Amino acid sequence: MNNNLPTLEFVLKNYKNFNARATRDALISYWQHIEKGGKMFWAVAGAMSSAQLGIVLAPAIRAGLIHGMSVTGANLEESLFRLVAHNSYKDFPDYRYFTKEDDTKILENRMRRVTDTSIPEDEAFRVVEKIIVPVWEKATKDGTRKFWHEYFYDLIQVIDKSKHEGKAEECWLLAAAEHNLPIVVPGYEDSTFGNIFASHVKMGDASASIAKSGIEYMGAFYDQYQELSKGEGIGFFQIGGGISGDFPICVVPSLKYDMELPAKPWAYFCQISDSTTSYGSYSGATPNEKITWDKLTKDTPMFVVESDATIVAPLMLQALLECKANPAEANALIEKYM
Repeated sequence: MNNNLPTLEFVLKNYKNFNARATRDALISYWQHIEKGGKMFWAVAGAMSSAQLGIVLAPAIRAGLIHGMSVTGANLEESLFRLVAHNSYKDFPDYRYFTKEDDTKILENRMRRVTDTSIPEDEAFRVVEKIIVPVWEKATKDGTRKFWHEYFYDLIQVIDKSKHEGKAEECWLLAAAEHNLPIVVPGYEDSTFGNIFASHVKMGDASASIAKSGIEYMGAFYDQYQELSKGEGIGFFQIGGGISGDFPICVVPSLKYDMELPAKPWAYFCQISDSTTSYGSYSGATPNEKITWDKLTKDTPMFVVESDATIVAPLMLQALLECKANPAEANALIEKYM
């Protein structure tokens, strides 16, 4: 066993067929793209922040393995929640056997269940609300306008470290903020703080205009994509389906056909999803369908891993971190097993 590359060697040695093979091949292609100087864009759906993907995602951002992200509003805020309220989370490993009465008790205890864990309302939602609402009110008074993630970037960097319950080095939002990582948050209205913001707009405490729109996100992303795709290009790594993936991948055809500007296709594509390939399901569409929309080409490395992202993504990122730290050894090991 290579002591510097245990995860990579495990994958190379054991992942031979089916979804294991797709995981291995996607991992190797990701690394080779990065080593050539390429970049990688992540689209993250689901509740990956509540599932603590930040444990490995934050180091990957700091190591230069991730260069831009598209996340749901839920994933954005839940990374912050894990930082400030980690000790108040409660896990429910037997959730599959819960009755409606069991879940009602969780509600009455002011917990919001996300599969086998839960977000504490008072320690997470209400604590952050007390900090961010005055920011919205001031922005309304001053006529300030920002993208949704910028409010969270600002907030997470000024929270006193004594208030951290989670580990700062495992908070991907903090890592992204510190690196000013390009981020789009499409459909952020569909999140806890999107709802809270809407309520304050309705009550007249804040103006809806202080949060830039999704259209403005796409406008900014036109420029970001052109910058990120220089050189070896930028790949697209997608967890799950939905708007976090659908929104950013469309930038290429929109630049070409709507803006009539030259645009490189995405240089790599991998999706980890348990969505069944089906008629009309974009989340379950195979990558080659994207060729017809001019998002990918027949030469784009394409991978689909039909599995649980909470298992696959940390494994791949840990192996990539090993590669980044030991590039020559990693290349030799890949050559040995391939």
